[in-house]
Amino acid sequence: MSRREQIKMTPEQVKAFLEEQLTAQVATIGPNGRPHLVPVFYVPRGDAAIATWTYAKSQKVANLRRLPQATVLVESGKDYAELRGVSMECDVTIFEDLEQIVAIGQELTGRMIENDEVATSAGQFIRAQAAKRVGLLFTPTKVVSWDHAKLGGAY
Repeated sequence: MSRREQIKMTPEQVKAFLEEQLTAQVATIGPNGRPHLVPVFYVPRGDAAIATWTYAKSQKVANLRRLPQATVLVESGKDYAELRGVSMECDVTIFEDLEQIVAIGQELTGRMIENDEVATSAGQFIRAQAAKRVGLLFTPTKVVSWDHAKLGGAY
């Protein structure tokens, strides 16, 4: 078995990993043809898709309106033996429906703020923010994953 096959995560492991993490690096193609790389907080969708919200006038949204494709990287670990990650080539859907955007904002807040009372009271702020934002759904067309812990310390 190849080293690549040894460290590959199962679909269930990919889903669990994406549910554990909070941030992703999103690469779109900028107007000059170079990658535009930004971090985003996200919520998982299904087996490997993720959703987020962002300002409608952001550079990443301008890039995605021109070419609705992105590469997304979610990773963790500090030492080689504990590196885990998922890289996805994605088609991207932009949502402009206010209620969908609010729902994403509420989910993000719920994931980031562990105090339910505080997360719930943020509703008015979320709705005000949603008016300036769009929702983004990243649907993978290709998924590559790795979990170096599967090597058991052997390199």
